Amino acid sequence: MFASRWLQLPLYLGLIVAQGVYVWQFLVELWHLIQTVVTGDPGHSPVAASFAKLAENETPSMDVIVMLSVLALIDVVMISNLLIMVIVGGYETFVSRINLNGHPDEPEWLSHVNANVLKVKLGTAIIGISSVHLLQTFIQARWIPDNKIMWQTFIHLAFVASAIGLAWIDRLLSHSPAERTRDLVH
Repeated sequence: MFASRWLQLPLYLGLIVAQGVYVWQFLVELWHLIQTVVTGDPGHSPVAASFAKLAENETPSMDVIVMLSVLALIDVVMISNLLIMVIVGGYETFVSRINLNGHPDEPEWLSHVNANVLKVKLGTAIIGISSVHLLQTFIQARWIPDNKIMWQTFIHLAFVASAIGLAWIDRLLSHSPAERTRDLVH
């Protein structure tokens, strides 16, 4: 029964492939940004294309296009970071030890990761990603319907409340007698 944990290995390998897809997406978006800035033509930018759908006869300024393009790059990086946390932390927690003790590249957070810590870290990463999306929405606010902005704000606040709840539960669990006893045994 214990060996069934290895059934999760294809899941983590699939997430590594998804990580590669995000690297590709980042490079493509970076290339579009460079083309847009070098040529001064916003036609290279997917951000400008999305603006065309929002604002019928209004072209956004180049600084707005660059800012939104950079936020899109940050979004890809944050999602990629989330993937790394899930891949490394999940594999270490649920499948097998990675055994990086003393390795110079060992992530600091990996030494004290468990399922609860991983949930809190994922929650805060999701808040960061949601914050970037909300900032993109606020930058485009005059072209986006108010109800869409309101719902994105409510969803963001729900993520914040969920992360606070997870952190509070983790704190309660870490102070429970069962956790202290477990730590003494190890």
